[in-house]
Amino acid sequence: MSKFEVYKSKSGRYRWRLRASNGEIVAQGEEYATKDNARNGCDAVRRAANDATIVDI
Repeated sequence: MSKFEVYKSKSGRYRWRLRASNGEIVAQGEEYATKDNARNGCDAVRRAANDATIVDI
């Protein structure tokens, strides 16, 4: 099962990453000042990906 992980970075700020069911990191977010903001970033990606299409450029 894939999962978002929220963690504290070396700089003391918070980040998120998305792990696939095989354990590979498939996406990673920017740094946030608070854990709540990082969790909100996860939610924003989840909502956006729900309607996203694949476009060849």
